[in-house]
Amino acid sequence: MIFKTPRLMIAALSGGAGKTLVSLGLAAAWRRRLGLSVVPFKKGPDYIDAGWLAMSADHPCYNLDPFLMGPRDILGSFVRRSHGADVALIEGNRGLYDGVDADGTCSSAELSKLLKAPVVLVLDATKMTRTAAALVLGCRTLDPLVNLSAVILNRVAGARHERVLRDSVERVNGVPVVGVLPKERENLFPERHMGLVPPQEHGRLTEAVARLGEKIEAHVDVERLYEMARRSEPMGWPAFGGCDGASRPTACGVRIGVLRDGAFQFYYPENLETLQELGAELVVIDSMRASHLPDLDALYVGGGFPETHLVQIAGNDRFRASVREAIEAGLPVYAECGGLMFLSRGIRAGGRLHPMVGVLPFEVQMARKPQGHGYTVLETVKDNPFFSRGGVLRGHEFHYSRVVNVTGSLDFAFRLKKGCGVLEGWDGVCYKNVLASYSHLHACGQKEWAEGVVRAAVRYRSRKAAVSGTVLPAPEASEVKAL
Repeated sequence: MIFKTPRLMIAALSGGAGKTLVSLGLAAAWRRRLGLSVVPFKKGPDYIDAGWLAMSADHPCYNLDPFLMGPRDILGSFVRRSHGADVALIEGNRGLYDGVDADGTCSSAELSKLLKAPVVLVLDATKMTRTAAALVLGCRTLDPLVNLSAVILNRVAGARHERVLRDSVERVNGVPVVGVLPKERENLFPERHMGLVPPQEHGRLTEAVARLGEKIEAHVDVERLYEMARRSEPMGWPAFGGCDGASRPTACGVRIGVLRDGAFQFYYPENLETLQELGAELVVIDSMRASHLPDLDALYVGGGFPETHLVQIAGNDRFRASVREAIEAGLPVYAECGGLMFLSRGIRAGGRLHPMVGVLPFEVQMARKPQGHGYTVLETVKDNPFFSRGGVLRGHEFHYSRVVNVTGSLDFAFRLKKGCGVLEGWDGVCYKNVLASYSHLHACGQKEWAEGVVRAAVRYRSRKAAVSGTVLPAPEASEVKAL
């Protein structure tokens, strides 16, 4: 079978050049002007841009990362999730050729070749004219296998500036300029740290997306870009496996709680979908409004910005107490970054200590600069409820907090081969059936993650049933083998 879904990658020369705003506006414009169904993808480990893309496309945004996933995982997930759509829109990250080493390994360029996706280069033209042509030329010739199909000029000062830029880029490169975006005085998309403010915290969400779509419609040839996407080279249909939708035995009936609210919002949709495909029922919980933790077989607490909601989280004493009681009773809990902060004794910010769940023997201090940022490689050195000893995991971290005021010793599951973690060289704090780490994992690259979470939930459910005398339905034979 041949995969023919139209696809297009939006890339740039560097971070901050405007590719996210172009991607958001293009998704909105394609939907509004052409009536297209758009499936968005974000290259790299990113939650916030992906959240905005999902809003703009009115469809979940999925992540594709050559460091976290193998080529088969990427192709399988991409084909499965974009099949049947009118177009797949992929937003690159950083510069087109930027990767983890001098060869650009894991770059947007490499991803574009794997997906056979035409590339549109967004170029920040601030204070330059013909140099723009040289920059495009460099991107075109560095790797001729990259299909650089068009250029969008951003932050153009006026008509004369546009004319010189357009003429030089097109004459030198033979690549069309399909859009020219003027400098803007009003910023509808404020930033925090090194990215946009999450959509959950934006006060003018619908207006911002709508206005950006109108801007792209007015200044970019969206029809021509769709035609470029339609000319994508067909590719063979990959063999499915794991996160890409292969048939896997399931353990039905387990209830896995997911803290999902303004504070905890960093979840890859693939992670949640994979848990469901393995038979789990997901129970969404608001940490600031729920009065207690419902009856669960496991709890998944992702990342986010708990530091922006400290008063509300700390003020919900009953809920925090119910989480603590469930953990002491043996509830399996998998926590990432913000989840680790939530399970600590408290978070120090603004000169105050805000109490948290209190099952991990340390506090967390907010800092002004990143305390960990980038990819991580973790060797599992201790058996725990989710991973067996001896495995190696790939993840990523980005946190402005650090662990302080540790009382007693910490029991670590992971020795870091790359990254910062909780303490130098270590990550993954264990307590009873809790595993709390600064690293985020992606289910498409680390298939053992979802199976480990569901396996822990099955064990806990069986234990609860044994204590209460409840008779559970007998699992299928293949179920037990898989989990």
